Amino acid sequence: MAAQRTQTLVLIGHGMVGHRLLEALAERGALVDPEVPDDPGWRVTVLAEEDVPAYDRVHLSSVFTGTAPDQLGLSTPEFLAGHGIDLRLGDPAEHLDTAARTVTTTSGTVVPYDALVLATGSYPFVPPIPGADATGCFTYRTLYDVDALTSYAERARTGVVVGGGLLGLEAAGALRTLGLTTHVVEFAPRLMPLQVDDGGAAALRATIESMGVAVHTGVGAAEVETDTEGRACLLRLSDGRRLPADVVVFSAGVRPRDRLAREAGLAVGDRGGVAVDERCRTTDPYVYAIGECAQTSDGRVYGLVAPGYRMAEAVADQLAGAGATVFTGADTSTRLKLLGADVASFGDPFADGRDGGPRTTEIVFSDGREGVYKKLLLGPEGQLLGGILVGDAAAYGSLVPHAGRRLPGPPEAFLLPAGAAGAAGAEPPGAGALPDDAVVCSCHNVTKGAVAGAIAEHGLTDIGGVKRCTKAGTGCGGCVNTLQAVLDFAGVRRRKGLCEHFPELSRPELYELVRTERIRSYTELAERYGSGGAGCTVCKPVVANVLGTLAPELGLGHVLDGEQAALQDSNDLFLANLQKDGTYSVVPRVPGGEITAEQLIALGEVARDHGLYSKITGGQRIDLFGARKEELPAVWRRLIAAGFESGQAYGKSLRTVKSCVGSRFCRFGQGDSVRLAIDLELRYRGLRAPHKIKGGVSGCLRECAEARGKDIGVIATAGGWNLYVCGNGGTDPRHADLLASDLSAAELFALIDRFLMYYVRTGERLERTSAWLERIGGGTGHLREVLIEDSLGICAELEAQMERHVAAYRDEWRAVLDDPAALARFEPHVAGVEFLEPGRGRAAVLADGTEAALFRDGDGEVYAVGNRDPFSGADVIANGIMGSRDGVPVVASPLHKQEFDLRTGVCLDDPAVSLPVLPVPGPALPARP
Repeated sequence: MAAQRTQTLVLIGHGMVGHRLLEALAERGALVDPEVPDDPGWRVTVLAEEDVPAYDRVHLSSVFTGTAPDQLGLSTPEFLAGHGIDLRLGDPAEHLDTAARTVTTTSGTVVPYDALVLATGSYPFVPPIPGADATGCFTYRTLYDVDALTSYAERARTGVVVGGGLLGLEAAGALRTLGLTTHVVEFAPRLMPLQVDDGGAAALRATIESMGVAVHTGVGAAEVETDTEGRACLLRLSDGRRLPADVVVFSAGVRPRDRLAREAGLAVGDRGGVAVDERCRTTDPYVYAIGECAQTSDGRVYGLVAPGYRMAEAVADQLAGAGATVFTGADTSTRLKLLGADVASFGDPFADGRDGGPRTTEIVFSDGREGVYKKLLLGPEGQLLGGILVGDAAAYGSLVPHAGRRLPGPPEAFLLPAGAAGAAGAEPPGAGALPDDAVVCSCHNVTKGAVAGAIAEHGLTDIGGVKRCTKAGTGCGGCVNTLQAVLDFAGVRRRKGLCEHFPELSRPELYELVRTERIRSYTELAERYGSGGAGCTVCKPVVANVLGTLAPELGLGHVLDGEQAALQDSNDLFLANLQKDGTYSVVPRVPGGEITAEQLIALGEVARDHGLYSKITGGQRIDLFGARKEELPAVWRRLIAAGFESGQAYGKSLRTVKSCVGSRFCRFGQGDSVRLAIDLELRYRGLRAPHKIKGGVSGCLRECAEARGKDIGVIATAGGWNLYVCGNGGTDPRHADLLASDLSAAELFALIDRFLMYYVRTGERLERTSAWLERIGGGTGHLREVLIEDSLGICAELEAQMERHVAAYRDEWRAVLDDPAALARFEPHVAGVEFLEPGRGRAAVLADGTEAALFRDGDGEVYAVGNRDPFSGADVIANGIMGSRDGVPVVASPLHKQEFDLRTGVCLDDPAVSLPVLPVPGPALPARP
């Protein structure tokens, strides 16, 4: 059905799958060129129900944790305009007339078509129980749902999710993020019954319940009970129990949105879904259906995005005239992070010889302590039929391409932890074991051969290049490790250097050069060991960090003195954490979590007077959010007067040392954990490191301070203190390892001194201690050799270096308040270009009232661009790091590091986005009213 003339294609629905169809048509050159009259091709009209363009529903839950909705956007005005696409938001199709080939929208507009594609998706199933439509009951599918739920939850305390599948657990994570006591109700006997078996569900349930979410399986919802105002207050279960429920979220599955097709007389499946053939055509040859609204030729309705993308490719081939791609079924492999737990399944993990089929063999690894469960299912010939991974899905990317084939190595190589696999001589095979036709990215159906071909043809050297050329890795991201393995197999050498400005030097090597050769500035380091250019967002903050750590050795002063200010990222430049709206957070230090009543009052008064949002953190201190840059000095004058100092939450440095009450109050306490936590925090405050450092001290083995989830964890025993190292929470949690037992306080401090300084010397950029320990090899055995047995002969040197750091410490905010030059940087606008510092931007107001970001390079050239970040809408570009990329002068947005050419304003990471280039002003700019 290739268009030999300009023809009209109507796309009903602008979700992820619908937008993928538009991209696929554009890639095939099947869309009209709006600049060419009568250009043969398809002119597309999109009828969208929502009032926003297509967005990434897969990551919808990230909006609850701070992602701006526009960051999920998949479409751009430039893409639509460049291909003549008429996107009509908020005016969905109401009636389809296949005889007349027209669509009527809710506004009454009649749109004719030559071909039509239904991409209407699905709708949430709400059980028909009393009260399901009460105030406080929600579904969870759209940005509107997220906004409504977030607003309502502000006055709620408890929430119940009905449904324990993929979306249900995502919804539970959302309620928990919103601060609600959360329950999950699942009618099946286990969570995620379609993806995991009993063993996987048990591991998943244990992890979820450990996070405070109550799970109720084998029971259904019977009624939503309401209060006198008609608001939900209780959920009655089918077994008679009642759960408190200010909020009820129904996530009990979805149903295909096939109403238009039904009413138009098109065939639909017995259980719903527009019936289509292998080319995704309906029973009308001019109408196609793709995504969740379609029942495909194998009789299934697919609820995942990857099969929808495959359908979009098939239809694009038909409309472009190629017609080679068909859809006869799809892999439903999926990997998700649900409530902090990695969960993945692939192939057919439930094949068990049922219905007289061949016998299967299960290979299972289970670790109940860590909440890990892994199962591989092998066929009679050893072929991999499917698998389930819960708690640790690192092997997912390696396993999925082998589905349906014999594994190239022993199954335990893919299941056992790395150390155990190595001890057994069973290492997972690399990318060389994959055949070229193995699909490495199921989201976009990209094979290893396609990736290898793109690497060879385009000279790709990194994951970013592979993503741009093949789309592999741009879906769920589960294949990224496999893509790196293909790069490695192709002989692409991983660049060990930091960036193009230091291509042969790693952070530890830069650190040693600065330390041993006493290099005191970025300029000196770049002249002696750099490859040219003005630096970038990678090397400048790293060098700033190294100089900050070695300041006592080199005789340097404040981190904002002289040239060092131009190296700092926005957080360090303004000694505060930049937030998504361009404001900053204020975090004073509260050592060990101990605070006086007077200090609490002072914090409250500051928050009240400046209109700041206040929040108690997991690190036992108080964050104040929403301060403008120019407010920060006034806020800190009051806090310092109340006895506070900088908490350095903005830096790659020690954050907090958390404590329980210990032996002061707890009847189980064996040590004064509060006093020790305070001493540790005051000793190591201000120490800049490759990444942030957190500590914890528990007064007994009950571990109330969660010390084993920290970089430095200390637990009191009857014989002294046990030291644990290299733990962390976050997206990839790891328990700390025991380094030494029953230490005295003096022994403990000496060992921590050595540990931290050894990490500072040898850690890579942005490398947490947990990743550092795995990279350096030898584990804690190596650390004991170096730090206790002194195998390298550096223990005394490490301790002495720490003593110099402790002696040189000075509160960074107090120093700024005493320095008029440093305070000038906090003014909202610069008075004229003559006040610009080389390599650092400042905001200014031009004569016409436009807010500009001004930059002066090392040669004196001045650039002016708009100050508003086009990705976030915040006025922050002036606070970004100025540098160069491939010889081009650039500034990086301080929020998400997209780089913009200062000469043209074009975003080098997304050329469809740009900053306005403004006239460079002269001196004496007007003051902003």
